[in-house]
Amino acid sequence: MDDRLLDLTEAQEATKAKYPPINKKYEYLDHTADVQIHSWGESLEEAFEQCAMGMFGYMTDTETVEPLDTVDMESKGDDMESLLFHFLDDWLYKFNADPFFVPREIKVLNIDRMRFRIRSIGWGEEFSLAKHPQGTEVKAITYSAMQIHDKEKPEIFTIIDI
Repeated sequence: MDDRLLDLTEAQEATKAKYPPINKKYEYLDHTADVQIHSWGESLEEAFEQCAMGMFGYMTDTETVEPLDTVDMESKGDDMESLLFHFLDDWLYKFNADPFFVPREIKVLNIDRMRFRIRSIGWGEEFSLAKHPQGTEVKAITYSAMQIHDKEKPEIFTIIDI
């Protein structure tokens, strides 16, 4: 095995061992051309968090991310679906814009269901191919087949364009 690859693997494993494992409450469902994320949680806030982390989990192994920096985010929508769309799109923008932020964890601080606002915070670092394995690029968030179920066990279904 190439020494550089071995060093990268060792560094990734060291990062994973340094922090507690990530509690993943999401899965990827089959879709013809894109990826559908199914996320859930004990609250709608947690289902939103898990949906965003599912998106980042498709782009890299988030367990290799160190929580070195903090990003605050406020997103706005016109209804719950557009709020979810803008929440994911705003986080995707942070990944695609300088300094290419990738979170290890996102926490939703508040969802205002009346004014369709969401405040969240992410802990992570700048994405680096030298440190983080490259997954599949997420090009965009879609409204296609988007579902938000805010019942006894909240869950979300959303499709991301890859």
